[in-house]
Amino acid sequence: MIEFKNVVKTYPGNVKALQGVSCQIQQGEFVAIIGLSGAGKSTFIRCINQMHTITSGEIIVNDENVTALKGNDLRHFRRKIGMVFQSFNLVKRTTVIKNVLTARVADMSLWKSLLGLYTKEDKILALTALDNVGILDKAYLRADTLSGGQAQRVALARCLAQKPDIILADEPVASLDPLTSQQVMEDFVKINKEFNITVVANMHHVDIAQKYAQRIIGIKAGKIVFDGPSQSLTNDDLTNIYGRSLQHDEIKGLE
Repeated sequence: MIEFKNVVKTYPGNVKALQGVSCQIQQGEFVAIIGLSGAGKSTFIRCINQMHTITSGEIIVNDENVTALKGNDLRHFRRKIGMVFQSFNLVKRTTVIKNVLTARVADMSLWKSLLGLYTKEDKILALTALDNVGILDKAYLRADTLSGGQAQRVALARCLAQKPDIILADEPVASLDPLTSQQVMEDFVKINKEFNITVVANMHHVDIAQKYAQRIIGIKAGKIVFDGPSQSLTNDDLTNIYGRSLQHDEIKGLE
């Protein structure tokens, strides 16, 4: 379980990214975070694994107060949380499987990681992760030969190879075309359901959020203004989240 308790995040210049946010996300949920650019969506996600340190309040993950973690304890905690970025964050000049295997570095000694001495079990885990997202046939290609959708699926496979409890996704399909976005989101749903991995995704396409996520959290000016089942989201709710009435084409591609 992920629990926010009255979380405040203030950036320099007294910019309030989160203002007294409280909510719970249960293990195995697929939650989409929506809202305008600058509303606090990315901050919400990045505070969960302490990429951003909160100003006040508490974040509890699996009964552990992660806001108090430092050093080795924080690194150990982060091993159980995968992260998928809009920009994929792959090493383009090496192979797909080597990119996935980087997920295992945290559990290796320094000299083995420097030499790339992965175990047979690690390699099987990486290949299985690629198979789970449907790109096993790309394992020994260089990452710079992949399409955007393939690259994002490699990033998702890398998360799987961590054996995470939670996957955080920061606008994972924002740079992809509609068909590729659908394929990637179907992979997220598959992983969420088959492995009971919690998925929390920051998204700017409202229609995609409604189609694939079980639950939507709407953030406006750092505050949660909607939290409920995806299919219960109404036009009035969207007006409240985005501050104005929306046209159909805008709902499909909000930033």
